[in-house]
Amino acid sequence: MFGSDPGIPEVSPQEVQSRLASPEPPMVLDVREPDEYQEGHIPGSKLIPLGTLGNHLDALPKDQPIIVVCRSGGRSGQATQYLVQAGYQPFNMVGGMLSWQGPVER
Repeated sequence: MFGSDPGIPEVSPQEVQSRLASPEPPMVLDVREPDEYQEGHIPGSKLIPLGTLGNHLDALPKDQPIIVVCRSGGRSGQATQYLVQAGYQPFNMVGGMLSWQGPVER
């Protein structure tokens, strides 16, 4: 599903770490469920479960890149596709939290 659709912008976990360390870091949007988020998430990430994303678009910046994260990249791929269509600047983090090697907050 993700990776094969040229309409879904993607970024590697390593690139996410570099972008987060930049002077103008992107927003990180976690689309997992609250219990998954509590098990460990990227520090500073905002939790909006995929099923409720459409109700919370006003909480997302249109003028800033958004890194979308889930467990393995599937849900975040769906969210990224949705956000592209809604006029945002999202990037799906390939491999999700399973591939994340950076700091984790609990």
